[in-house]
Amino acid sequence: MDLSTYRFSQTHEWVADEGGTARVGISDYAQSQLGDVIYVELPKVGTEVTAGGKFGVVESVKAASDLYSPVGGKVVETNPALSDHPELLNSDPYGEGWMLRLEPAGAAPDTLVDEAGYATFTEGL
Repeated sequence: MDLSTYRFSQTHEWVADEGGTARVGISDYAQSQLGDVIYVELPKVGTEVTAGGKFGVVESVKAASDLYSPVGGKVVETNPALSDHPELLNSDPYGEGWMLRLEPAGAAPDTLVDEAGYATFTEGL
C-alpha cells in the first residue's frame, strides 16, 4: 500500500488527507503491539477533537489503549464496520480498518512524520 500521503504521530495514529477531509486510524506497528483487537470505542459524529487529544479507546486481548487524534477537527464520519468487526484494525489498519473522518481545523502539527520518519521512530522502541 502506498503510504506516501499518510502522516504519523508518536502515539501511533495516522492521518491521510482526502481533499477536504482527513481519515484517521492506527498504524500497523500499533495493531501488532496490541495483538487481537476485540473492541473499539469511537466518538460520535459532530464531536470536536483536538490535535493530540484523546478521541477513543481500542481494546485487545492484551491491553486497552487510548486513541489520540493526530489533527484537530470535527468528526464527520466513523467507520461503522468496526463495531461488528474490530479485527479490521489488525487485518487492514490503513484501509478497511480506518477509524474516523474529520473536517480538519487548522494546520497539521509539525510533529507528524512521513512513513520513513515513522519507521525510524519505531525502530528505536
